[in-house]
Amino acid sequence: MTTWQLIHSDYKKYRKYGGSFIGIVFFTQGFWAIFQYRLANAVYRKIKWQPFRLVFKGLLFLWQKVIELTTGISIPASVQIGHSFYIGHFGGIFLNQDVIIGNNCNLSQNVTVGVSGLGEKRGVPIIGDNVYIAANSIVAGKIFIADGALIGACSLVTSDVAPQTTVLGVPAQVISQNGSKEYI
Repeated sequence: MTTWQLIHSDYKKYRKYGGSFIGIVFFTQGFWAIFQYRLANAVYRKIKWQPFRLVFKGLLFLWQKVIELTTGISIPASVQIGHSFYIGHFGGIFLNQDVIIGNNCNLSQNVTVGVSGLGEKRGVPIIGDNVYIAANSIVAGKIFIADGALIGACSLVTSDVAPQTTVLGVPAQVISQNGSKEYI
């Protein structure tokens, strides 16, 4: 998908949850962060000629910092995020620069997806498609969150999560095989 198609898919996801054009574009901090990320990611992936790359990356990095300070949402340009990404609430969202997130995923407020572990287990998560990560959750380490998984509020996930599974707690444990279908 092109950058504009990705932005449009994100916008359609926000519309699905009941937002108007004015509300989404001018008053939804999650959409601001995603819009800025999509443009920065396009520059990160596509512009290779160093003089242009340096100038654009510098400007977009400053814009990212303004968005980060304004919204409390940090999405580095190098993160890989699929289409129809949705941040449901304001603030406290931090993604490691090496994170991979699939298509049609939702994050709530105060979610951290980052690096953890020791030795061979050190790394960042790969998150599949149709995953919902609820408020105040941490997903960390070289793990895989499979398609359709749901991570409940206030959870610490440091091991793989199977498809269509709901996990909850510290450390997160399987509580259901219902997954994210009703939440996405």
